[in-house]
Amino acid sequence: MAQAEIGIIGGSGLYSMPGFTNVHEVVVETPFGAPSDAFVLGELEGRKVAFLARHGRSHRILPSELNFRANIYAFKKLGVERILSISAVGSLKEEHKPTDFVMPDQFIDRTFNRVATFFGDGIVGHVAFGDPVCATVAKAAEAACATVGVVGKLGGTYICMEGPQFSTRAESNLYRSWGADVIGMTNLQEAKLAREAEICYATVAMVTDYDCWREGHDAVTIEEIVAVLHKNAANAALVVKAAVAALPAERNCACASAAKFAVLTQPDAIPAAAKERLKLLFGKYMGW
Repeated sequence: MAQAEIGIIGGSGLYSMPGFTNVHEVVVETPFGAPSDAFVLGELEGRKVAFLARHGRSHRILPSELNFRANIYAFKKLGVERILSISAVGSLKEEHKPTDFVMPDQFIDRTFNRVATFFGDGIVGHVAFGDPVCATVAKAAEAACATVGVVGKLGGTYICMEGPQFSTRAESNLYRSWGADVIGMTNLQEAKLAREAEICYATVAMVTDYDCWREGHDAVTIEEIVAVLHKNAANAALVVKAAVAALPAERNCACASAAKFAVLTQPDAIPAAAKERLKLLFGKYMGW
């Protein structure tokens, strides 16, 4: 029996989930190593929810060090069907102001050598990723912003950079020339793995600053970002609660069958270790 149906990934500034009832923690083991932290399970608005602090509750894991596969696999193991990912970002457009929330529907990858697939080591597969975000979850987040009085904008492009340093001014202006909206360091790998795991996924990108492109705007400082982080975290908790309440009980989106035809490797050529590792994800299609 599933222990949770909705997953929440807390980003910078959001390390716990206010409003939980019947709370308990579980440590989830995965074939890909340890997730970022123990999962906090409980009920929120009558729904079973699993919360994970992306960087650990003491914020000890760099974006480049995150075990994305373990995090997403663990959500799947808990029975989660939808993930709402909270993420601190910089704004690449004047219209996205600090404390605004953006629900992007596209990503551009500027990371290097991060593992972002469950496939490999004897099994080849591909999933569609033209629309990388679940519209149902994103729209629920947009509606939640309106409900609690937070400026929330649906749509836009999220640049996922390597970090941990912020952008140079030249990079920031380059991304603006591409028409990108916000910039962060974590969400693309989560989105890719969630799609392979057939979990609906959407991002709530909390704007903390204008990056470094804005003329007359001082270079981004950690102190400025932290001050906005605290305000954003309080708003994010309200948005998550309202979004969880707004999500429909049934899934009717394509996310639920995204991997149905993904595996290309001939069944008799797939190593036993790969079958064991990926049974949870693809076994129902492969007869494992």
